[in-house]
Amino acid sequence: MRQLWLIFTQAVTVGLALLFVVGTLKPHWLGRELPATAVVTTTSAAPALPAPAAAASAAGLAGAAQRAAPAVVSVVTNLGRNQLGRNDDDWLRYFQGQGGPAPQQGAGSGVIVAPEGYILTNNHVVAGAASIEVLLADGREASARVVGTDPETDLAVLKIELDRLPVLAFGNPDTLQVGDAVLAIGNPFKLGQTVTAGIVSALNRSQELLSRYGDFIQTDAAINPGNSGGALVDVQGQLVGINTAIYTRSGGNQGIGFAIPADLARQVLDGLVRNGQVTRGWIGVDVRELTPDFAQNFKLPVQHGALVAGVLADGPAARGGLKPGDVVTQVGGQAVANTAQMLRRVAALKPGEQAQLTVQRGPQALGVTLLVGQRPRPVATRRGAP
Repeated sequence: MRQLWLIFTQAVTVGLALLFVVGTLKPHWLGRELPATAVVTTTSAAPALPAPAAAASAAGLAGAAQRAAPAVVSVVTNLGRNQLGRNDDDWLRYFQGQGGPAPQQGAGSGVIVAPEGYILTNNHVVAGAASIEVLLADGREASARVVGTDPETDLAVLKIELDRLPVLAFGNPDTLQVGDAVLAIGNPFKLGQTVTAGIVSALNRSQELLSRYGDFIQTDAAINPGNSGGALVDVQGQLVGINTAIYTRSGGNQGIGFAIPADLARQVLDGLVRNGQVTRGWIGVDVRELTPDFAQNFKLPVQHGALVAGVLADGPAARGGLKPGDVVTQVGGQAVANTAQMLRRVAALKPGEQAQLTVQRGPQALGVTLLVGQRPRPVATRRGAP
């Protein structure tokens, strides 16, 4: 009996020892996992997450570039004699740089936006050009004619006659957020097509020296002389802006570039193609930015909008009942965050049609219906003048 007991105790001891060894070294044999705090690593092991994340990001930008690049073209202009010696010292360092005579041959960029051969570019790229040549990314070349220009937005539309043209689809710049990745594609320094990457640095930048209808997208993607008129695209490879200007003290890229939002560019495109000119809505008001102090002093329940500082007598706004002190928060059902956005919303309205505005008058929100007029042509001829 004693011998059986000894055998039993020895068997239990050996079994417990085996169970301990298996549970420690091969827990999965028992259906167990290592504790959450356990770390298993080797000197050659790489982190599991960062590498795939970086690869996915790079692949996303590469895909966007591949989708967008074929539709971005180089625009080469031969200037007329009357343009030689032109000096742009009073302009905000556009892509030709500041000071000195303009070159006899200019270079910029453009974006094919329709299979019929319509190209969006900047007005300052083609202004005064005696002839224009377009170089496609696939090596083809074509002469271009100017369909129309809109100096107020510094946009122009060209047309080429070629088959099987790549087209860049329009995106929605309203969905952009500060920090979103973007690509700038163009022809800097006549080097040929170049893609640079950056982020959206700021939105709704108002630069009246560039355009009355500002609301620019600011980016730190490298933009240099020759990129003017090129594409700013999102990670889906869609057009969200037309690169138009840089802020610089050296004449080159310093990480501050501006792009015209694609929705504004599309409005200009439609107007120039259909009518040869851009017809803009007008309601006859003078607007100012709504400041936090004003909103607080007058106990307004809104923080965003355009403050009506003056109303033209017998103008569309006056006839519709708009008053100084009103804050416009919506135009045609679209939100208004600032004065530049209101100018864009009103300009997009069709003259002769009724429009609905939402305004904040003190503590009360009101709907105002008015008949849209046509904006008079500006008297000033300087580019970008209001």
